[in-house]
Amino acid sequence: MNHSGAESDKRTAVEVTKDKNGIGQVVLRNPRGASARVSLHGGQVLSWRTEHDEELLFTSSKAIFKPPKAVRGGIPICFPQFGSRGLLEQHGFARNKIWVIDENPPPLHPNDSNGKAYIDLLLKPSEEDMKVWPHSFEFRLRVSLAEDGYLTMISRIRNINCKPFSFSFAYRTYVSISDISEVRVEGLETFDYLDNLCDKERFTEQGDALTFESEVDRVYLSSLDVIAVLDHERKRAFTIRREGLPDVGVWNPWEKMSKSIADFGDEEYKRMLCVDGAAVEKPITLRPGEEWTGRLELSVVPST
Repeated sequence: MNHSGAESDKRTAVEVTKDKNGIGQVVLRNPRGASARVSLHGGQVLSWRTEHDEELLFTSSKAIFKPPKAVRGGIPICFPQFGSRGLLEQHGFARNKIWVIDENPPPLHPNDSNGKAYIDLLLKPSEEDMKVWPHSFEFRLRVSLAEDGYLTMISRIRNINCKPFSFSFAYRTYVSISDISEVRVEGLETFDYLDNLCDKERFTEQGDALTFESEVDRVYLSSLDVIAVLDHERKRAFTIRREGLPDVGVWNPWEKMSKSIADFGDEEYKRMLCVDGAAVEKPITLRPGEEWTGRLELSVVPST
């Protein structure tokens, strides 16, 4: 299956395989040798590698790759609920479900296809899902890897119900870093955030950048469309662009919390940071037939 347009460039590859539990996976490769791996378990990106085969996402050494457990790491999708803000299981059910490959998705803009290796996935609710969240929807996800190595995720959620529904959403992005104490996040300064460690109380970010010396669990509200995670030791920066996702979740469990998470190594907090493109504070409401689109674009650039 080759999605590379008229010139049919054989080096842009989309390969469907299975993991050791028999769950479908899709590997995307660009002509320069960068790659991304997407699991049908949760529609979750599990790996994103540079052309030099360097892994950019964090996955715990203790991650469990069998449903119904979500995989600890990569980019899980939180839908239709973020965190414990609602009646559903933590972060909703989409990240625990088996998605299908969508052979005939409604078209996206040509820019979302041309020169990119991509896969389209689809999630529809099962009868079981309808019992816990009684709303009919179609959730289409495109994951694409561009020639420059940029990773893009486009979610389109349509209400096929006869009544409106509301949801919150996040791409929970676990980035791989050299040392949490040496990392700074830029683009959140002066914005308000809800602090989950203080009963979701609202504060305003005072620092000129966000740095880490203890547990952090926050949702920054209506912040800039582009934020950057600077990793001084590796001399690189992740840039995170968002559309339709006003909020940014930031999470690092630090030492004490890490020890209480079964599928997370005690010392692994030093090498990861979650920076989420999210819509949390104001849930998204869709009328019957309406569709919402949320886009996340990740890139890595050298930094000083």
